Amino acid sequence: MFNGIHHVAIICNDYVKSKHFYTEILGFNVIAENYREARDSYKLDLALPDGSQIELFSLPNSPQRPSYPEAQGLRHLAFKVNDIDAVVKYLVSHSIDVEPVRVDEYTGKKFTFFSDPDDLPLEIYQV
Repeated sequence: MFNGIHHVAIICNDYVKSKHFYTEILGFNVIAENYREARDSYKLDLALPDGSQIELFSLPNSPQRPSYPEAQGLRHLAFKVNDIDAVVKYLVSHSIDVEPVRVDEYTGKKFTFFSDPDDLPLEIYQV
């Protein structure tokens, strides 16, 4: 019935900063960028290599996401990587704080977390 995840929507505070983060640092490709005048909002569609997408929205005066303590709802967004150590090194070289790499006790796979400019928790998971 379901074939996979088509997209994940993210609301950001500083559109220029978040656009730079997701396109220039994380390297996601822009599919479309639209300014929605009625909402004073941008919508940026980004493509990941596997065909999934991120919709990045800027919404004026949107409240901050409660991250600590964790609130109910979606917990984080996880990205598949082939070489977690190389990705961590790359992120750190761009002044992004990354938690120590851990090993999933059930799968034996390496993973870690970092945050986007709005403190949204992002995970990288070695496949």
